[in-house]
Amino acid sequence: MNVTELPLVEIVSLRIPYLCGQEFIEFFNFVELLNKEMIKTDIIIIGAGPVGLFTIFEAGLLKLKCHLIDSLPIPGGQCAEIYPKKPIYDIPGFPSVLAGELVDNLMIQAEPFKPGFTLGDAAVSIDKQEDDSFIVTTKSGVEHAAPVVMIAGGLGVFQPRKPPISNINDFEDKGVEYIIKDPEFYRGKKCVIAGGGDSALDWSIFLAEKKIAKEVVLVHRSSSFRGHLDSVQRVIDLADQKQIRLITEAEVVGLNGESKLESLTVRHQKEGDFEESTDHFIPLFGLKPSLGPIANWGLEIEKNAIKVDTTDYSTNIPGIYAIGDVNIYTNKLKLILCGFHEGTLAVQSAFARIHPDKKNILKYTTVNGVQGF
Repeated sequence: MNVTELPLVEIVSLRIPYLCGQEFIEFFNFVELLNKEMIKTDIIIIGAGPVGLFTIFEAGLLKLKCHLIDSLPIPGGQCAEIYPKKPIYDIPGFPSVLAGELVDNLMIQAEPFKPGFTLGDAAVSIDKQEDDSFIVTTKSGVEHAAPVVMIAGGLGVFQPRKPPISNINDFEDKGVEYIIKDPEFYRGKKCVIAGGGDSALDWSIFLAEKKIAKEVVLVHRSSSFRGHLDSVQRVIDLADQKQIRLITEAEVVGLNGESKLESLTVRHQKEGDFEESTDHFIPLFGLKPSLGPIANWGLEIEKNAIKVDTTDYSTNIPGIYAIGDVNIYTNKLKLILCGFHEGTLAVQSAFARIHPDKKNILKYTTVNGVQGF
């Protein structure tokens, strides 16, 4: 699934437990279907992490509509995918906030401005048009058109950390997946998940508790886990209830099958090797960032980041801005709150580019409130 569809509701509701079902769908209203020839908006934001999400709000105050593209299957970037339950201490007004809760709040804040999302699909090319607007195309071929592009890609495109199994590439999309995009894909199937962090724990719990997978097996090379203590205890409880089969002090070392994955070779530290039948193997060892296709877009790159003018965080290509961890300038600090500031200034400049004949008068939300679309 490359563009957000209804099964994504279950994925995101894992991070936002108080919103579910039809209420959740109506609340976000961000489903874009593949039958659209081209998605048109005012600002294309590449990257749906916290900085990209807050930029929706700042753009909305200026009546500019945004559409976000992200290679990850859920909004929130690293905060949602890698460390949703880790506390952040340097967000103004929040002495402590869990990363996942910050994403939840940013989504609620953005909701009045009806953003669009293309998730689980990386932006691979950007083409400037004769009228100085841009077309951004994703890996699946979805085209997005806008006069302004803001790159808020954090540390770049996330690639999965693959286990060192010699033939793993042979089974990709044939039983091996590195990211769970649509839980329903695993309905009635046996799933072996490998990993010991929050993502491995959360998905094991989700597939088991929702009774989606026929059988859930969690394999981890250690007897202890790196994830949140609540999640660790829940996995142990589900294992005691025979809803999850837990194999610790072991790792998957081989994949077997003809046209598709049929079984795994598991190496236990004490019991040696054994074969485990499965329909799917999902190694969740985290993601590693790289600039990816962005590096080939003609932007000025320094130290694997995009150089910007700090007046408005514009790049060397007029109409393209870079905000958040993806950019670089003198005294740059890679902090979420700095990205919020950068996005705010970039949006002001974007307004002038989109509406050159209009004068933008700063209006305080304390006076005018928030007027959505």
